[in-house]
Amino acid sequence: MDWSPAIAHFVGGLSNLLLSPGSAFSLTSLLCALCIATGFVAVRRHRRNRRIRARTIARALFPKRLLCASTYTDVGYLYYNVLVHGVAFSWALLSYEFLTNALIAGLVTVFGSVTPSALPAVVTQPVITVALFLGYEIGYWLHHWLCHRVPFMWEFHRVHHSAEVLTPLTNFRVHPVDTVVFANILAIAMAVANSVSHYAFGDTSHQYALSGSNIILIVFIHIYVHLQHTELWIPFRGVFGRIFLSPAHHQVHHSDNPAHFNRNFGSCLAIWDWLFGTLYIPKKQREKLHFGVEPDRFPAHTITGELIAPFIRAAALFKPAPRAPEAQPPALPQPRV
Repeated sequence: MDWSPAIAHFVGGLSNLLLSPGSAFSLTSLLCALCIATGFVAVRRHRRNRRIRARTIARALFPKRLLCASTYTDVGYLYYNVLVHGVAFSWALLSYEFLTNALIAGLVTVFGSVTPSALPAVVTQPVITVALFLGYEIGYWLHHWLCHRVPFMWEFHRVHHSAEVLTPLTNFRVHPVDTVVFANILAIAMAVANSVSHYAFGDTSHQYALSGSNIILIVFIHIYVHLQHTELWIPFRGVFGRIFLSPAHHQVHHSDNPAHFNRNFGSCLAIWDWLFGTLYIPKKQREKLHFGVEPDRFPAHTITGELIAPFIRAAALFKPAPRAPEAQPPALPQPRV
């Protein structure tokens, strides 16, 4: 059997993932995350009057507990996403372009034809870039909120929360069904933002992007998004904690403490959680957190537990509840002989 096409496909996908400037897992963004994390640990040790050593910082960033079955499963999901996911699930059932065109047609029907804006691109492009970024953020929040509120969706999203340690690779731990649902919800939210922007400024307007990815999102990915799936406690508090979703915000979201359930659904921004009452601002000092949901229900970190079991649990939700036995009439007393 000739494995060269599969190998070439994997190498090409991995290269695009790591080397594309618009990738959510580019080497540049990973390097930025490493530099920021290193600086944060060094400053924290300096404030505590502790010596700053490369070995100490390395142990803080890469503790031995990360070498476990949970991390190995994350690596497996990375392999799956690069080799298979791009072929099988890269399309959305609700096409982004189709929805955009349909919504524009509806706006034209109601408000009249599209008129190109007289404003220069230096004005319209930043506005459109912000609008599409906010469209992504609200789509991400809505999908995440539904996954925690709708039992059927939770059974597939639970896979992401089965991680017992957090690393940037945990971002790839997503069930294929969850991915398809996310793609469709995101397509709707982005299509709404794109169609309104298109109608407002004309079809000559475009967002600022790198490799097709919104430049604002890429900036956030380079600053702190990778650090959300780590165990490095970096909290945003006060006004910043209500606007931006810090690494500590998202670590709280992964906590198995009931006080933290259904909190902090955002991606980069905390504003939607703030508006809809799901925001939990982390404490300044590190909170004691434990990650991983119901690891004993099915074999954790296996193909059975991560890919097959969600279908079984989701199907069980549609089984009718067993009927309670009908009450029997009390037995009549027997006459004495």
